Amino acid sequence: MKDLGGLMKKAQEMQAKMAEAQQRLESLEVTGEAGAGMVKLTLTAKGEMRGLEIDKSVIDPEDPAMLEDLIKAAHNDAKRKADQAQADAMSEATQGMGLPPGIDLPFGTKPGPF
Repeated sequence: MKDLGGLMKKAQEMQAKMAEAQQRLESLEVTGEAGAGMVKLTLTAKGEMRGLEIDKSVIDPEDPAMLEDLIKAAHNDAKRKADQAQADAMSEATQGMGLPPGIDLPFGTKPGPF
């Protein structure tokens, strides 16, 4: 066994960095837009919705489907940004730990069995 103490120390460092990254993600906000900014939806990087702005000009009682589509598109844009922020934070937290590129840790941002 190679330097078990060193391995444990690295694991503890990574755990602390992961906890710090998770805390930062709770307060980081991302905004998705649709319809050239007519609909804006704000999420935390962890996916909690914090705000929704809708320009009056896109509220058409005769065409609710258009507004629904704009809201979905804004959400998808914000979600993509939130996912990227999570991936960046986890990558930063595990940097220098000697992990092979592309490893999917059970507590990472990708869905998995854990």
